[in-house]
Amino acid sequence: MDTHYSQQEIDAFVRDAIGRVATGPEYSKDLSFDEARRLMQHILEDVTDPVQAGIYLIALRMKRETEDENGGSLQAVLDATDRVTAEVDRVVDIAEPYDGYLRGAPVMAFLPALLAACGLPACSHGLDEVGPKFGVTQRKVLKAAGIDVDLSPQQAAARISQADIAWAYLDQASFCKPLHDLVPLRKRMIKRPVLTTVEVLAKPVCGRVSTHLVTGYVHKPYPPVYEKLAKLAGFDSAAIIRGVEGGITPALNKPAKYFEYHGLEGALHEIDTAPEQLAITQQQRCEPIPADCMRSDQSSQASVDVEALAIASAQAGLAALDGKEGAARDCLLYSAAIVLQHMGKAESLSEGAQLAAAAIATGKAKQCFHN
Repeated sequence: MDTHYSQQEIDAFVRDAIGRVATGPEYSKDLSFDEARRLMQHILEDVTDPVQAGIYLIALRMKRETEDENGGSLQAVLDATDRVTAEVDRVVDIAEPYDGYLRGAPVMAFLPALLAACGLPACSHGLDEVGPKFGVTQRKVLKAAGIDVDLSPQQAAARISQADIAWAYLDQASFCKPLHDLVPLRKRMIKRPVLTTVEVLAKPVCGRVSTHLVTGYVHKPYPPVYEKLAKLAGFDSAAIIRGVEGGITPALNKPAKYFEYHGLEGALHEIDTAPEQLAITQQQRCEPIPADCMRSDQSSQASVDVEALAIASAQAGLAALDGKEGAARDCLLYSAAIVLQHMGKAESLSEGAQLAAAAIATGKAKQCFHN
């Protein structure tokens, strides 16, 4: 229960905010940073009516969130996050879409271990499932691969601090339970709320000196949005990749781009890339979905058997760490190359891919994953 406001004051504030953002395209009003932060705090503290919370989040989406509304919402999430610092200077934060994948077999759950093997401690985070996609998430893939997906923030920081491991996965239920408690509401909302944008920026694990964001996007206007939010969250740099399904892997069969900044005062720069720079010659854009992961019952919400695809993705990722050539390995090399170049570990994407390939060939990446 909020200790600063009475329930009557909270109810009045929420009603007023809904009245302002849900009045239609001509008359809706924007909230200030502080108002958006306060309203999201009330929602996270579970002191608002859930119906009103849902109305507010949908109305905000339909109005289109402003920079202040995005920022205030993120600040409330940051305030509610149980954040820890690992005993390493730098941490790479891998922020994949929390609602997962349905159009390919995702293998980015194995990227943190590959980066760790290349000398970059890394953390990924997510949850089991959430709308609107209810797809294959990092949690599902890692669980299928036999990894403990229920670490506390302190346990995750300890793993990242160990030189022979140097990576971890953290579930939202562990580092921001108030936000995770909204999953049932979000399942009923159908459309993406502002939480979809800001939850990936919670930054649950930091480095002693710096923390660096790697995230993805689909829609063209989003890189500057993520830049501002990443700087608000205190990320010392960010690589924002136009990836398959909004993830951090560029398509393997066509040119792509990503954006990056270095330093909180640094400008956002656009960088063009192509798979040919890494000698990738795939016909498909990512690791394809195996035929036996497709549902025969077309009346289901999705034509993909999510649990079967999670197992197949885990198998593809493990095979890639074993050195099996193919789309899964190429996805990992491509994303790793971008991160390694962004972090100054490689001078080019080609060199980054070679470093990542060597970490796989020597078995170091697989060892980091299983330690």
